[in-house]
Amino acid sequence: MRVPRRIEVINGAGGRRRWSDDDKARILEETLVPGAVVSEVARRHGLTPQQVFGWRREARRASAAALEGAAFVPALVEVPSARPEPQPCPEPRRRSARRSAAEGIELEIAGVAVRIGPGASPEAIAAVIRALKAGP
Repeated sequence: MRVPRRIEVINGAGGRRRWSDDDKARILEETLVPGAVVSEVARRHGLTPQQVFGWRREARRASAAALEGAAFVPALVEVPSARPEPQPCPEPRRRSARRSAAEGIELEIAGVAVRIGPGASPEAIAAVIRALKAGP
């Protein structure tokens, strides 16, 4: 009678092993470490280098496809104005006598009178105009 020297134990259905996306990503990260050798990483996980290179190729394609699908979409943001709605200006007061330009400038806006004398400097006039443009 002959005694077998080697016995193989087959458990499970066999076939291909299914790797989760998380497992693949973890293994691929190991291959990206400086100085890592793909064949060593593959061997450590019971894979062939071809499998790992295939996964790397798939990952590159997936990231390229994700970038191709991305597009610029303009966004319009409507910010509520901090200023109140403009109110109609009341009718200006009528004066019987007109003043001459030598007496200066007088503006009345929304019930507020602004008077600039004839000796005002251009800087002062510019400051008044900036203040009026800035609003309340």
